Amino acid sequence: MQLAIPVEGGEIWADDTGGDGTPLVLMHPGWGDSAIWEPMLGRLAARYRVIRYDNRGYGRSPAPAAPYTMLGDLITVLDRLDVARAALVGHSGSGGPALGLALAQPERVGGLVLVAPGVHDYPWPEDDPYGSEFEALFTAGDREGLVALGLRTWAAAGTDPAAEAQIRSAVTAFFQQGDFERPDPPAYSRLGEIRIPSVLVIGDRDYPMVRECGDRIAAAIHGCTMIVLPGADHLLPLRAPGRLAGIIGELVR
Repeated sequence: MQLAIPVEGGEIWADDTGGDGTPLVLMHPGWGDSAIWEPMLGRLAARYRVIRYDNRGYGRSPAPAAPYTMLGDLITVLDRLDVARAALVGHSGSGGPALGLALAQPERVGGLVLVAPGVHDYPWPEDDPYGSEFEALFTAGDREGLVALGLRTWAAAGTDPAAEAQIRSAVTAFFQQGDFERPDPPAYSRLGEIRIPSVLVIGDRDYPMVRECGDRIAAAIHGCTMIVLPGADHLLPLRAPGRLAGIIGELVR
């Protein structure tokens, strides 16, 4: 079932398979939209109630028109769909709100699958060239330059149509965001408080800065297992859908 979930200043497009299975929420990366999960949906929907949604301004969700936080939107999606407890799959930047919910409302999180995650208050290195190049291209409004940067950085395993579609979708979203997103509460400094079954999955061809972040997040969460997938880059749902679905299945019963 596809639906538009009303939020302050707009709406969020969501897809809910329904059913009696354990709710499983798939949260897309900043360099992509909810279509990135499509190679895995058949495997997962046979076992879980799968919920995915597009962040504001991404995919089928309209641009934001009022201040919001990603954690607040996650909570709204769960509330509107009457989900009291779910397993969360947070990819890249969506790892932040997944971790945030595990800290703010741990009773609502049955498991955490962190896919090449980031979190906004992580001490990202200021001298990494990716950040300065992104800022220069974005300021110049150079969309094709951003697509090239995204493919070079996040699709190191190969530029295929599916990967390019995700990168182009993200670049479109970047120019629709405006200044409405507000940071979630700090999470990185509190990761040691999490006592939820967790696994972190990352590709060995992911960007070095993100691999280091993943190492630190996995080390900080009590009992978190880290799995490195050979030959995979940042776009793990496209590169290793079967393996990733299997990892989810091992954690979420």
